[in-house]
Amino acid sequence: MVSAGHLPPLPTIGEIIKLFCLRAKKQLSQNFLLNLKLTDKIVRRAGNLKDAHVCEVGPGPGGITRSILNASVAQLLLVEKDARFIPGLQMLSEAAPGKVRIVHGDILTYRMDRAFPEHLRKMWQDDPPNVHIIGNLPFSVSTPLIIKWLENVSNRNGPFIYGRTQMTLTFQKEVGERLIASTGSKQRSRLSIMSQHLCTVENCFIIPGRAFLPKPEVDVAVVHFIPLVEPKIQQPFKLVEKVVRSVFQFRRKHCWRGVGILFPEADRLEKTEQLMLTADVDPTLQPAQLSMLHFKSLCDAYRKMCDEDSSLFAYNYRDELRDKLKSKRDRHLKPMEEEVEL
Repeated sequence: MVSAGHLPPLPTIGEIIKLFCLRAKKQLSQNFLLNLKLTDKIVRRAGNLKDAHVCEVGPGPGGITRSILNASVAQLLLVEKDARFIPGLQMLSEAAPGKVRIVHGDILTYRMDRAFPEHLRKMWQDDPPNVHIIGNLPFSVSTPLIIKWLENVSNRNGPFIYGRTQMTLTFQKEVGERLIASTGSKQRSRLSIMSQHLCTVENCFIIPGRAFLPKPEVDVAVVHFIPLVEPKIQQPFKLVEKVVRSVFQFRRKHCWRGVGILFPEADRLEKTEQLMLTADVDPTLQPAQLSMLHFKSLCDAYRKMCDEDSSLFAYNYRDELRDKLKSKRDRHLKPMEEEVEL
């Protein structure tokens, strides 16, 4: 039994890895964190987990899992895609009877809106619920996963039907720097705007690569997210993402270049000028120099234009570019085909 919130003696994480012949898979960008002082530190930065309901993403051999259980949580949900880790996690589950639920599945498709009991729900404007997401994310999944969860924050669904669920996650150091980058920073990016307009984002600390097995080529950032009561840009997630993605498409150019690809080529210059004037944004600023207020103005102005022209939001710059290249290729091939017929 677990006494005073601590697990009974168990094999070390290194012994678990040997016992079940576990090897990190490079194609899944897996890296194991064996140092329990560091896993304890990650869990402490998540906040007070006493009696909390926690979902751990990709627990692997269970290093962070042990630290979470030692924090006296009420329930721990483990979502693990790799079946090789399930037996070792079951050993941890048996050491903490009634506290652990293991799901063999992919966090990108798992229904997080069903993960926790209904009674934990809080109103959005209330303090965050006693619900947490924690994970040492594989590098290959970290960016698409945080974008998915940010969309959930915007729509208040998925793991955020319970309220402003907090997240404590690992990222490559460079991605962590992008998530918190301020206006003018060279790391300022799409991730900076999408995360900061929806959440308070804190880069807690850096874990050196040598602490992992196998050692990654980069250091790792631990990042904490708390959803904001009110987003800084009051527009639908897909619209904000489209504007921000377009602006950063040409990050070394003046921002009007990226804004331009929101519009079809036929009236691109005219529409770009109209949007920049309506938003009152200096077109010669570079994307990284744009503040959150600038992006709010751009999104609001673009929304107004979309409301006036219902076909505008569906326009995709890449589709037009692809069609243009295909047409050019077809015109080039046609004379050659006629030659062959002759």
